[in-house]
Amino acid sequence: MTVALAAVATTTRSLLLRDIDHRINQLLTQETQEFGNFVPQGVDPDTGRTFTDPEKLLRVFLQRQYSDPDEELLGLTRPAGQDLHVIRQSRDIRASVALHPDRNSLSAILDSKASSGVLRRPEGEVRWAKVPIDSARPGHPAAFVVAFHADGERSIADDAFRTLLVISGVALLLTTGIGWVVAGRILAPVRVVRATAEQLTEQDLTQRIPVQGRDDIAALAETFNAMLDRLERAFAGQRQFVDDAGHELRTPITIVRGHLEVMGDDPAEQRETIRLVTDELDRMSRIVEDLLLLAKAERPDFIRPEPVQLGELTADVFVKARALGERDWVLDQVADREALLDPQRITQAMVQLAQNAVQHTVPGARIRLGSRALEGRLELYVADSGPGVQEQDAGVIFERFRRGTARRGTRTSGAGLGLSIVRAIAEGHRGGRVELRRTDGGGATFVLVMEDAL
Repeated sequence: MTVALAAVATTTRSLLLRDIDHRINQLLTQETQEFGNFVPQGVDPDTGRTFTDPEKLLRVFLQRQYSDPDEELLGLTRPAGQDLHVIRQSRDIRASVALHPDRNSLSAILDSKASSGVLRRPEGEVRWAKVPIDSARPGHPAAFVVAFHADGERSIADDAFRTLLVISGVALLLTTGIGWVVAGRILAPVRVVRATAEQLTEQDLTQRIPVQGRDDIAALAETFNAMLDRLERAFAGQRQFVDDAGHELRTPITIVRGHLEVMGDDPAEQRETIRLVTDELDRMSRIVEDLLLLAKAERPDFIRPEPVQLGELTADVFVKARALGERDWVLDQVADREALLDPQRITQAMVQLAQNAVQHTVPGARIRLGSRALEGRLELYVADSGPGVQEQDAGVIFERFRRGTARRGTRTSGAGLGLSIVRAIAEGHRGGRVELRRTDGGGATFVLVMEDAL
């Protein structure tokens, strides 16, 4: 703003000075042309003929002219052997700048061969132009002189320049104040973002930025809050993974260490210890793999949906499930249409539900698998004929390391991560969830519901 306002003021002054110079030049040209036209056409009022006396010519012409306030119209003659004779109008001009008393300057103008020029005096600059009178007698030079005092006009431009500077200064102060206030309001949310970022720690990611309005700053705050949500989920998932791993692996590690510490030299005892240790290590390996799978469920590429034929997918899952145990396996329903699913993850979830059904039923019990399309949604289910799930357990069995309080059949050695994995796979699909329903005749039915798969 300072540079722009200074440039405007300076440019305005330059334009005003240029206009003043142009107007002065026009005035000098006009006055000299008028005199030049009067010389051959003017008539002496006393004789009725053309002028023969240059002084009379100049006096008559000057009597008929009206000059500007800063303009002097002069007639200069120098009779032979005499001093310079100045003929001027009767009107007054400021004595401090008047040129007619300055005989030296007037003599220099009369003797100059130039028709115009600039005279610089302590009293101010004078722009002049002259028209010599050819009819003057030899040794008796005469001329008409137009002198313009430019300082008065230039002072007007200088006053306008100073006024512009004052106005620009006031405008700059107002603009600075308004800009300071507006910038403060605009940058206030940015300062909130910075302050919030400074308060964030690994232990506290709950800080959020209040969103106001619908401008770019509000969009920045929403983006920052979304980033904090992702960070909080990531750190929560990391802490949960560490806590779960530490909690669940502590027991098998203790068992392995205890057996190794008391192992003797008896070969049979050593073989039994090795068998127990290997079994616990396998269980730890399964727990770690399940925890890693649940950790991957937070990644955006955990589910990779693609067009799948439900009939083929359901049949493949049924074939794989039959190898899990000696049960009465039944392919109940098959939805013969195409859906948008991740076939590998859906197979993993269905096989996990089938394995869960095998663990909670006795040999020969019926287990039904199937898929169906109902009212714009897709359902894939596994129904067993076991003891079912107690009402108090229905809300917790899908959580990590949680098992039902009531036994549903044979005792299992799982870590309680299977149904958590199933829920993660279901919810990883758009509009997906897992539901627990009662089975007619007793048992439990686990259903993968996909709202947006069809």
